[in-house]
Amino acid sequence: MSGIFDELMWRGLVAQSTDETALRAALDEGPITMYVGFDPSADSLHIGNLVQLIVARKMQRAGHRVLCLVGGSTGLIGDPKPDSERVLRDKEQVAGAVEAIRREAASLLDFTGDNPAMMVNNLDWTEPISALDFLRDYGKHFRVNAMIKKDAVSRRLNSEQGISYTEFSYQILQALDFLHLHRAEKCTLQLGGSDQWGNLLAGVDLIRSAEGVSVHAMTTPLVTDASGRKYGKSEGNALWLSPELMSPYAFYQFWINMDDADVVEKLRIFTDFTREEMDEFERQVADEPFRRTAQKALAESVTTLVHGGEATAAAQAASEALFGKGDVTALDPRTLADATAELPGGEVRVGDTIIDVLIALDIADSRNSARRLIGDGGVSVNNVKVSDVDAVITADDFLHGSVAIVKRGRKHLCAARLTQD
Repeated sequence: MSGIFDELMWRGLVAQSTDETALRAALDEGPITMYVGFDPSADSLHIGNLVQLIVARKMQRAGHRVLCLVGGSTGLIGDPKPDSERVLRDKEQVAGAVEAIRREAASLLDFTGDNPAMMVNNLDWTEPISALDFLRDYGKHFRVNAMIKKDAVSRRLNSEQGISYTEFSYQILQALDFLHLHRAEKCTLQLGGSDQWGNLLAGVDLIRSAEGVSVHAMTTPLVTDASGRKYGKSEGNALWLSPELMSPYAFYQFWINMDDADVVEKLRIFTDFTREEMDEFERQVADEPFRRTAQKALAESVTTLVHGGEATAAAQAASEALFGKGDVTALDPRTLADATAELPGGEVRVGDTIIDVLIALDIADSRNSARRLIGDGGVSVNNVKVSDVDAVITADDFLHGSVAIVKRGRKHLCAARLTQD
């Protein structure tokens, strides 16, 4: 249990915290009860949420008790966006998203064993509260002049659109969660993303006001790309944990294509590799970047964590088949569809000449250039080199009756899709 805060700091998993000295001491003396919450604003968690679940996993393994909250009530309201009012989801949508998020979180935390995590839904304690009780028992602890200083609220107040009382009240609802879990489960630490810092502090302040005790809050950093742009729903580039929203293959490819400048940082955040192993990865990135050892380790580790070993093996096989020397004919239909979904391509017919196929796929801009490519040995279908300029594409070339992988050189891939007319 001792040293968990320093471990999180070394891994870059702590963005902000209340009273660092007191929090470190509480964690070392533990065990404590902590909670991390997720609102069902979508039907899946994303990698920003994954960072918080990874911290929760590490805390649980260190002996602390973890509560995982799914916001059945806060999801009906929505955390204020800095630029516009949220479109409220109906109760059926929220209930469905709650169950989807429950399943994802349950696969990443240990809900059995000697120190089981506990799943909670804030609708259970919020729904019975009347409007009068809400205002008398909780609203009285909040000062409007402090509430309007929160970044998203302040920006909305200064916009033409303003902010509704519904969204303005969100921080009270989230603070109420911390108070309830403190009273019911002796919870003393709330974990969230760094963009939730104001809401976390609202909970800390409510407990101090209502109970007269000090508790803790800690945030994880936002996950960003090399340019500093975050990955998330609001940016339109969320990396979903659900295989229905983002295939395991696409998920694997995201990690294996990580820039050298980012990969060591992401290894610290998203994996359990030791300091010695991290030092070796850092050396390999500096001295042998062409091997992409760090990227391969990152992709395998995170994809296995989220999707399991079988899905990871399928994604690795597909990646090797498309970009290496693997056997594309061995790919199962789902993996093949996922692996070719983002490839450029076009529709072709059984019996089309390879020359016609190259032109249809924009691999060649004329029949003469297509002949030259074939003559130079630069064209393959399903990783089998084409040497005959008069060859035609056959029904057997369409894997699972749907697509053939046409390649120019090693890196220019296209999907020849069997026309449906």
